[in-house]
Amino acid sequence: MPAHPSLPRVLVGSLVAVMLLSGCQTLGDAGQVIDRAELVNDLAARLDRSTELTYSADYQIAGGQTASIVQAQKPVRAAYTYPGGKLTVTDEATVICVTEDRTTCTITPPPSPSAKPAITVFQNAGNQGLVTPTMVINMLTTAALDPDAVIEQTDTTVAGRHATCVKVGEVAASDFTACVTTEGVLGSFRGVVEGKPVELAMSRLRDAVDPDAFEVPAEATVVDRRAGHP
Repeated sequence: MPAHPSLPRVLVGSLVAVMLLSGCQTLGDAGQVIDRAELVNDLAARLDRSTELTYSADYQIAGGQTASIVQAQKPVRAAYTYPGGKLTVTDEATVICVTEDRTTCTITPPPSPSAKPAITVFQNAGNQGLVTPTMVINMLTTAALDPDAVIEQTDTTVAGRHATCVKVGEVAASDFTACVTTEGVLGSFRGVVEGKPVELAMSRLRDAVDPDAFEVPAEATVVDRRAGHP
């Protein structure tokens, strides 16, 4: 969940660095800054480690629907499936599929790992009920810079996996709760993304991926916008 598959690592590092540099100037209580920095660093490090994993995570989302995050290595690639669409990211392309009356998949070049607009690519998933790890880290860091935010940490179990949960309240943007497993996989989330309520909980986690997880659906109409492609 986070547009090149290795982007979450670069993005997380940048966001945490901003928090550490800006937070000390924004928050008046030095102890509060340290606590928030440690908390965000811990969760960022967990989510960052997940970029080195091969896994398939299935989620239950609002309305009884399902979504999934799949990631593999050698080559590094990731796929996010949600109601009405799918986002696939590899070192060769970004593919966004939208299903209405029929499925249309648009292929574009992968954004640079350092490109901040890459977060926008993942917002399409958020609009459909799936929040990605990259977006969760962005929201956590924003909350850490808010002097009025109240951040509480608890432990729980999600789909049989131990997870650390963070409840963030009284923030300028919106309140949310996020849980991250010990492995670094997003376990659950409840909050508002792009003005829409999002609620998901992991139902199954596997250390393997299906061979067709990163393929364009066979019935899809494909629009290739990469240079050199008709």
